[in-house]
Amino acid sequence: MVEGWLLCVLSPPPFDFAQDRFALPPPRNGEVELAPFTPRSFCLRHTRPKAEGELTNRRTFLQASAAVTLLPLIGCGQEQVLAETATPASLAAVKLIAGARAQIGVTLSYDPAYTALDFPNGDVPRSIGVCTDVIIRAYRDALDLDLQALVNADMRAAFGAYPKNWGLTKPDRNIDHRRVPNLRRFFARAGAEMPVPSGFADWQAGDLVTSMVGGKLPHIGIVSDRRVGANNATRPLIIHNIGRGTREEDILPDHPINGRYRWRV
Repeated sequence: MVEGWLLCVLSPPPFDFAQDRFALPPPRNGEVELAPFTPRSFCLRHTRPKAEGELTNRRTFLQASAAVTLLPLIGCGQEQVLAETATPASLAAVKLIAGARAQIGVTLSYDPAYTALDFPNGDVPRSIGVCTDVIIRAYRDALDLDLQALVNADMRAAFGAYPKNWGLTKPDRNIDHRRVPNLRRFFARAGAEMPVPSGFADWQAGDLVTSMVGGKLPHIGIVSDRRVGANNATRPLIIHNIGRGTREEDILPDHPINGRYRWRV
């Protein structure tokens, strides 16, 4: 006879890009399996033989579940929630969000200094970066899309279509892709621009959102699959770097939004 318990969590476990699957081992007796429970949550199900020791099995369960990044828990099947997880529309969106979230705790500061980069796939040290680096790294790590090379190629083909905010007369592959106005133009030219929703409900996990911090500083982030709020008033968190390293925060209402893009997801 087998007993068990369920723990609902607000996100799937880390995504294994190499294996193209979530990084959970196959369930064995006394261990953990992942089971989708609702469109908003996943459940870790622990099973054990009734004769096994309670403390040992609870420890096994908690050690395994520690690998999952947890938000506040909800009871399985509850309708009233303080936070929830939206279901991304595609596997590409799941990967993109995981690629962005993997930067949390790695990129710890904001450094906008001009830096000569390798090409293609050039990057500054992962411990530093700017808001655009969150996007660049997520697409590169998760979907093998190199925005440095793609933006550079498009700017060489149509330099006149891009903003002239910096007085350049030709593309600069070290910095062009790290500037929000250039990314906005690239995504728009790629057909990825979408209307900005009037409310929070229509934002989709994996969307890119641009805004003006203080009304003058361009900013960009990735819409998370995690949402905060209650009932029908939830809003998505944003994975971004606004000055303190890569974080996942409730900032969508904080700055005037001027762009929404859905590219390759």
